[in-house]
Amino acid sequence: MKLFIFSIVWVLLLGFFVSADAQSTGKLKRVVIDAGHGGKDPGAHGQYSKEKDVVLAVALKLGNYIEKYLPEVEVVYTRKKDVFIPLMERAEIANKSKADLFISIHANYISNSRIRGTETFALGLHRTQENLEVAKKENSVILLEDDYSTTFEGFDPNLSESYIIFELYQNSYLDQSLEMASMVESQFGQRVGRHSRGVKQAGFLVLRETFMPGVLVELGFLSNSDEEKYLTSNEGQALLASGLFRAFKEYKQNFDEKNKLNKPIQTAEIAKNTSRIKYRIQIASSRKKIKQGTSVYRKLDDIYEYQDGNLFKYTTGESDTYSEISKILPRIREEFKDCFVIAFENDKRIPLSDARSKSGE
Repeated sequence: MKLFIFSIVWVLLLGFFVSADAQSTGKLKRVVIDAGHGGKDPGAHGQYSKEKDVVLAVALKLGNYIEKYLPEVEVVYTRKKDVFIPLMERAEIANKSKADLFISIHANYISNSRIRGTETFALGLHRTQENLEVAKKENSVILLEDDYSTTFEGFDPNLSESYIIFELYQNSYLDQSLEMASMVESQFGQRVGRHSRGVKQAGFLVLRETFMPGVLVELGFLSNSDEEKYLTSNEGQALLASGLFRAFKEYKQNFDEKNKLNKPIQTAEIAKNTSRIKYRIQIASSRKKIKQGTSVYRKLDDIYEYQDGNLFKYTTGESDTYSEISKILPRIREEFKDCFVIAFENDKRIPLSDARSKSGE
């Protein structure tokens, strides 16, 4: 019992130090993307698909979106191919990288084939039997590991009593995790057009062992034939990854703003921080509003629309600095050769030269 209490105290202390290091940067710099299962662990089975394949495809697409549109963020993967990675090793990868956010991606299964929808979990004590069953399913992967009872201190994923220990774990990152989970489900429901089953809490070992805000995302049910078809299609996987990306981007913006407010502002910097300058890449303009899913939306995921007089104009990418947005420009020109950088101050377009002068570039 003393050893168990010591381990909890150690988790909390180590989590504090990792968090302090991450927060000191002022901006979200690193994210870990965890594709669930893999190798000898296939995860859930659909009629013709395996969870490990679906989630890996979405994880790689999400990472690609972040690397393409937010190049200042480092993406760390727990796996990039079909290999088995123990749960504790996944957590160690995240902790050693000192990541600011952990995103674990999964797909669901249930005996009732009519049930459908996405759901995103934060660490916590399950409040319903259904949430407990999801946690049991995802935690059962440890049964494939050697000496799992020692690694996880006698934890048995199939015993309800084992989950009482989650009452003792006070998740220091619960608010941030719930914030990210809410953003994910909002994107899935409002932008991707999926049926959202909402934000939930349950006792997931992989979230318990990571010392940073984290979510476990269930993309849908492979037991539902319509969802299995969607989850295994390239279009469905791309749309789900884009929803995750937009949620991550929104979370990062909030993270950066909060940390900017908490950092001391030097006198010379006050003028810079009274206005919010953003750089974007303009790719198209049209007299008629372009419908989502058509035209530019088919080529890029991160599209921002604004109106200039009688024209609707479309941009992609976003950065606080001209130097960062310039790194994206060559890749965007591969699809839109006439694209160019523009600037906004408090969401109002201003001359690029004025923006660079105000931001000191």
